Amino acid sequence: MAVIILLIIFILIAMWMSGLYNRLVRLRNQRQNAFADIDVQLRQRHDLVPQLVETVKGYAGHEQNVLSQVTQARSAAMNATAINDKIDKEQQLSAALKGLKISMEAYPNLKANENFLQLQEKLNDIENKLATVRRYFNSATTNYNNAVQTFPGNLVARNFGFEVEKFFDPGTELRQQMEEPPVVKF
Repeated sequence: MAVIILLIIFILIAMWMSGLYNRLVRLRNQRQNAFADIDVQLRQRHDLVPQLVETVKGYAGHEQNVLSQVTQARSAAMNATAINDKIDKEQQLSAALKGLKISMEAYPNLKANENFLQLQEKLNDIENKLATVRRYFNSATTNYNNAVQTFPGNLVARNFGFEVEKFFDPGTELRQQMEEPPVVKF
C-alpha cells in the first residue's frame, strides 16, 4: 500500500513539474513570437535607412559623421542574430537616427524636399509601429520573467536552463531625451 501511495505522489509531482515546464516553454515561445513582430518592423526600418541616408547626402555633404554612424549602426543591427544582441544594436541604430533627425534641423531645403518628407513620414510610421510591438514584446518578457523568477516556477526554470530575459527598451540616451519636455517655439 505504501508503494502505491509513493507511486501516486511521484506521478503527481511529475505531472506538476511537467505542467510548470510546459508553461515556461509556452511563455518563452510567446516572447520569441513577440520578437518576430518586432523583427518585421526592424527590417522595414533597415530597408528605409539607406534611402533616407542617400537623400540627406545630397543636401548635407558635410554631415558625413552622422551619416556614417547611421550606416554603421544599420549594418550592425542587420548582422545581429540573437534577440538580446538585436536589442542592443537596434538601440544604437535608434540613437543614430535620432542624431540624424536633430542635425537635419539646420537644412531648411532638405526639410522641404518631398522625397525626404515621405521617407521621414514612413520612418515615423515604422517607429510608431515598433513602439506598439515593443510594448507587446516587453509584456511577454514580463510574463516569462515572472514565471522564471517566482516560486514554484523558479525550481523548474533553474534545473532546465530557463533564464531571465532582457526587455526591449529605447536605451538610456533615448529615454532621457523622451523624458525632457518638448520645446515649443513661435
